[in-house]
Amino acid sequence: MSGQADVKSLDTLALVKAALAAYAHETNQGLSEVELDGRRAVDYLTVDRAGYWKAEVRRANDNVNQAIKDLEHCRAFKKVGNNQPSCVEEKKALEKARRRQAVAEQKAEAVRHWTPIVQQQFRDTCVRLVHFREVTDVDCPKAMAQLERMLRALEAYRELSGPRPTGAETGSSGGASVARQANDQPEAPPPAAPNPEGGAPA
Repeated sequence: MSGQADVKSLDTLALVKAALAAYAHETNQGLSEVELDGRRAVDYLTVDRAGYWKAEVRRANDNVNQAIKDLEHCRAFKKVGNNQPSCVEEKKALEKARRRQAVAEQKAEAVRHWTPIVQQQFRDTCVRLVHFREVTDVDCPKAMAQLERMLRALEAYRELSGPRPTGAETGSSGGASVARQANDQPEAPPPAAPNPEGGAPA
């Protein structure tokens, strides 16, 4: 098993850490905007529209009552002899007031129907947002801290593992020294030639 670390680039880890920090920041902003927009939508339906159509129902009821009174007044005071007045304008006004009354009541009922559904959906969404926010508030900082520890460890490792002389250079110098020592020793004399007559060597 090798004891060396295969480190390609420390800058890459630094970039990952910076990207993770940017992701957490932008995600938190996005979650806050989503929650704010959702709350505005819920308030628009449950407060603004509810109040508006409630007031419209009251206004439509008043208009219907007034149109009925106008029609009765026309029939009572515009009668000539036995001739029943047509009261066309008053009848049209009454029909228009009743149509408006029906629309206002329909809208108010729709608001009453959807209010609890929308509120429950928004609460469920807020719970999901809380779970997602845990990723950016808890998991992302943990990952960034882990990256920071890795960066520090690798920086320390890089400082300790500086350039060292290679084995080839050491071996070559040793070999040259050994060769020089061998060359410096005197050569041994050659052996004497034997005497052909069997005597001692000359």
